[in-house]
Amino acid sequence: MTERDSYQAMLAAVQAFHDKHDFKNTGGEELTYRVALMAEELGEISSCVTKGKDKTKLAEECADLFILLIGTAIAQDFDLKQVFWEKMDKLMQRESRMVNGRIRVSEFRDMD
Repeated sequence: MTERDSYQAMLAAVQAFHDKHDFKNTGGEELTYRVALMAEELGEISSCVTKGKDKTKLAEECADLFILLIGTAIAQDFDLKQVFWEKMDKLMQRESRMVNGRIRVSEFRDMD
């Protein structure tokens, strides 16, 4: 495993990108703006899938979204790695159901 394989290295790379372009002082870390960018990336991912683009293009768009997610953790000052593992622990405790022919994992809060 190399240093580039660690979450810390990815976090440092995204922080360096934010610093290079002074995101903190130029609106690049504003939350509404970041959500709009994430929605844009989801649209590009969707386009890759619906238009049958190759896996390389899909992977690149997923990387863009991942970079935005890490950047949002930086901008909002939360530990994405920690909350990832906390959420995975919760998800692993959930049950699954078939919904409309597809597997769904959720809390399934039934209406009484």
